[in-house]
Amino acid sequence: MKDDQTQPEGDVIEIFAPAKVNVALHVTGQREDGYHTLDSLVMFADVGDHITVRHAPQTELTMTGPMADKTPSGDDNLVLRAAHLIGVTAAITLDKRLPVAAGIGGGSTDAAATLRALSELSGRDIPDDVMSLGADARVCCAAGVGAARMGGIGDMVEPVTNLPELHAVLVNPNVPVVTADVFARLGKRDNTPMPDALPQHCDAAELIEWLRTQRNDLQGPAIDAEPVIEQIFGALEVTPGCLLTRMSGSGATCFGLYADAETAASAAGRLQLSHPSWWVAATRLNPGGGA
Repeated sequence: MKDDQTQPEGDVIEIFAPAKVNVALHVTGQREDGYHTLDSLVMFADVGDHITVRHAPQTELTMTGPMADKTPSGDDNLVLRAAHLIGVTAAITLDKRLPVAAGIGGGSTDAAATLRALSELSGRDIPDDVMSLGADARVCCAAGVGAARMGGIGDMVEPVTNLPELHAVLVNPNVPVVTADVFARLGKRDNTPMPDALPQHCDAAELIEWLRTQRNDLQGPAIDAEPVIEQIFGALEVTPGCLLTRMSGSGATCFGLYADAETAASAAGRLQLSHPSWWVAATRLNPGGGA
């Protein structure tokens, strides 16, 4: 994934923090401690945030970008928590472009990029246990290797190689969705997982056909929590060339899949014109193929 490479310039390092997209998400159970178990196929987009770090005697966070004013800046900011976890002080700049509480791992991908950047800056290893940074933190730490299968409570991550690139449009209504509210509305919690064997060495059309047989079990509960999600599906489904629509994570970001980049870009343009208050991005999922 070209955009995920570190870019050292003296003691300054910049790392791309890609959006995480659950192209399938099955809720398979609930543990006695209340945490839900998942089985999810995750792909990463070529749109996201950027983390820049440089040596400093104490950690300071500066936020820029169109979503900076919507991002928590206190002790609950996952970038600051990631810096504390690895134990490296630095001046950190977060160029925040992804919507927050959107089901595409914005905070977790920023935290993972921070860990990678501070590891590069200091020579320290990324800690083995990153689950304190959220359920998506471990899979986001693996963003550079391409697609992944995420299981358990997010602590089980296996790379999935030889998947094709998909052309997509991501849409978020700029309405945050609280994950706990969505899970609270979930009726059935012991759903079937994905098949043991995932597609490999297939083309984009074959992968999309396989994805039709999979689900996001949080989609219905999320629509109950935020009905605007159903409006997003309606808008995506009527764009020319849309092959499949689905929600990512616990919402409210939804995506449409298309046969090529031109069709996706045309759909994104239409959606931006018809819904100017929405966040819309044409993107590639699994750029480079993850091989």
